[in-house]
Amino acid sequence: MNNVHLVSRRGFLERFLTAGALVLGAPLVPRILEAGEADNAPFHPSVYLGIEPDGSVIIVSHRSEMGTGIRSVLPTVAAEELNADWKRVKVEQGIGDKKYGSQNTDGSCSIRDFYIAFREAGATARVMLERAAAAKWSVPAAECHAKMHEVVHEPSGRKAGFGELVALAAQQPVPKKEELNFKSPTDYQYVGKELPTIDRDAICDGSAKFGMDAKMPGMVYASIERPPVLGGKLKSFDDAEVKKIPGVQTVALDGWKPPYGFQALGGVAVIADNTWAAMQARKKLKVEWDLGENAAYESGAYKKQLQETARKPGKVARNVGDVDAEFAKGTKVIEADYYVPLLAHAPMEPPVAVADFRDGKVYIQTATQNPQAVQQTVAAAVGVPQTDVICNVTLLGGGFGRKSKPDYVAEAAILSKKLGKPVKVVWSREDDLKFDYYHAVAAMYMKAAVDEKGRPTAWLQRSVFPSLSSLFNPAAEYGSGGELGMGWTNVPFDLPNHRVENGPAKYHTRIGWMRSVANIYHAFGVHSFVDELAAAANRDRVEYLLDLLGEPSKRNIKPDGPHAIAAGDKVDKFPLDTARLRRVIEVAAERSGWANKKATKGRALGIAAHWSFYTYVAAVVDLEVDQRGQIHLHRVDMAVDPGMIINPDRVKAQFEGASVFGTSVALMGEITAADGKVRQSNFHDYPVTRMSEAPHVTNVHIVASNEPPAGVGEPGVPPIAPAICNAVFAATGKRVRELPLKKTRLV
Repeated sequence: MNNVHLVSRRGFLERFLTAGALVLGAPLVPRILEAGEADNAPFHPSVYLGIEPDGSVIIVSHRSEMGTGIRSVLPTVAAEELNADWKRVKVEQGIGDKKYGSQNTDGSCSIRDFYIAFREAGATARVMLERAAAAKWSVPAAECHAKMHEVVHEPSGRKAGFGELVALAAQQPVPKKEELNFKSPTDYQYVGKELPTIDRDAICDGSAKFGMDAKMPGMVYASIERPPVLGGKLKSFDDAEVKKIPGVQTVALDGWKPPYGFQALGGVAVIADNTWAAMQARKKLKVEWDLGENAAYESGAYKKQLQETARKPGKVARNVGDVDAEFAKGTKVIEADYYVPLLAHAPMEPPVAVADFRDGKVYIQTATQNPQAVQQTVAAAVGVPQTDVICNVTLLGGGFGRKSKPDYVAEAAILSKKLGKPVKVVWSREDDLKFDYYHAVAAMYMKAAVDEKGRPTAWLQRSVFPSLSSLFNPAAEYGSGGELGMGWTNVPFDLPNHRVENGPAKYHTRIGWMRSVANIYHAFGVHSFVDELAAAANRDRVEYLLDLLGEPSKRNIKPDGPHAIAAGDKVDKFPLDTARLRRVIEVAAERSGWANKKATKGRALGIAAHWSFYTYVAAVVDLEVDQRGQIHLHRVDMAVDPGMIINPDRVKAQFEGASVFGTSVALMGEITAADGKVRQSNFHDYPVTRMSEAPHVTNVHIVASNEPPAGVGEPGVPPIAPAICNAVFAATGKRVRELPLKKTRLV
């Protein structure tokens, strides 16, 4: 008789690796923590850091790891200032807790907002250890210096390990900020170096714990049938066929009430003892919905409505000079309309969460970008204080902004409370695409009057999109200052007459931020239009772009974004510096060989440059359009200036990933709807870039900078789509004004 063993991907890796010479034991079930080890260490001068008597340094990473390396990079900053031996540092994932400050891992702000905090944490511990050693040896503290996990008394050569000094260090007063001294960059051991991430080996050998791996004793699995139209409500359901399956049951869930925020959508949950059984049983449900007013939503008609609105005067968001007077002079005028559709996040790991409602508390294990939002959302959903929601964060199999919205965690918590046992909610890929918080569709209108050299003397731009504000205010129809500040009101060009407008748009789906947010459509519109102006003037694109920037200057145009600058920072800490933008354009052009590569029929270069999340990026795309109209991306050169860099390898990886992500947006990303229902359901009709479609080579050229650290995870995305479309025009003569490119016939 043959025995059949069902082995999961992870199980296969475990069996395979166990048969080898090296096995690194790690439990697949994350522990439930209510307090961290750093908190319990006898010496913990900061919420981010603790030291044990054996010398182990525990550094808390309060941000979520989804491939950026942040779980490694922030602790590196503290370890650097502490002068710790990195091999003796243990990184602990912080649970959801307001004591850490913001834990919302999006907006490309982790390093920007917490570099100083982690630097101070390391320096504080170092100063206290040095003072402890001075007290131990009765010598001046100025003669004691921490070096590679021990404190050395320079005159006598005496040494003491960190562990030996823990008890005495804990008795030292915490130094004031002005008493801290920081290392010189010339002495850095870790900062600025390409260290491997702490999760690398575990991810490669299959022992890393993602949300899909989370388990709790006695848990059941849930798959949920949700209203197919936003605002739909459950009228009735027939689960007779479902109940015929042993061990399977159903639970009705209440729908959300405006504003929808991060609430669960409601519907009918099918409960089983494994995910497959729950998903298969769910197919046997017969559900009747009250679809509501959004059942009339059709993406084609909505697109036309947005485009018509963009052609009409809107709410003025910025006004310099007098564009109307300049247009009235009768000089040459160039106009263009641009369009970007709804986009889905589509992370490789769909939303998943485990919740256990027990004794008035809710214990959570989930892949989330924002454990504090989990606490707030779950507390409201099940009626407990936020402090009684304990959120343990796993690794994330991608996020891109989707997993900062914890509606899926609320579902698990609600079901656990109803059933009295732990529940794991797993979204299928179909669920993920049909019930996403979609990146907004946008229509843009651009108009410029130009002089004899093709330079704009007047520039008018209008943007129309359903706003993120609709998450929390159903009446919101105009873009927020943060959305308009993402590549729209802060256009970097030297324009004597410039007006920015925004038109109204109602939402019909859940709208949510996605990687680089409104910069995606605004960069596409602005930098495609710049290329059109240069083409009309018959000027070299790089030369024209540099001319449009004008003389180098710093401007205090703050792109507010979804996250404020860290408390204590001045508004002018991150001014728009056109000299830095010029520099990345020059570097990208030089490294790509722009001056020496002339366009031929079917093959050409395209360029775009954008400032977002306080980082400067220029991208040059080298592509070919073959005789069938297929696009082949031969090479992408990206020049980036994100200020000070902690780990160059992680920076390069993020921009390489942005190149691929931006390619998906440009070539194939599109969510459509009919009768209020999203048409796309899986990767066959919502494709993402595969290896054969990705740029063959992406070169990331880092421009050295001593400016404060800025964003890295998102700024690489916005210039990719316009650079691709500009290259397509140079190669074929066909101007692309609507995404995705797959809808445009190129031959």
